[in-house]
Amino acid sequence: MSNVSLLPAKLSNIITNMNFNSKKTLLVILGLTSIICSRAMFFFFDDPEGPNLLVVIVMAAIIYALSLLSYRYCFSTIQDDLKKLLSTVLVQVIVTMIFYFLLSL
Repeated sequence: MSNVSLLPAKLSNIITNMNFNSKKTLLVILGLTSIICSRAMFFFFDDPEGPNLLVVIVMAAIIYALSLLSYRYCFSTIQDDLKKLLSTVLVQVIVTMIFYFLLSL
């Protein structure tokens, strides 16, 4: 029971040395951020009915696939998992912005 409360320094040490032993956690994080990015992109379109759920899910799948490819092949030389994850999330945000500007033309 003495390990129930973590000190802030110990907690920050855990976060900075984060190691994704399970790839499932990483894939879930990438999936959630792709859905958030897709939903945010369609939020900015001027549509009185709002975004269609099917369109949001398909766009999230496209964003997820592109970010997964960049994670596996482009960032394969990065050893730190946290930097690799943050780089992949940045790729998701950039892909979302590119799709938004291309679809708003």
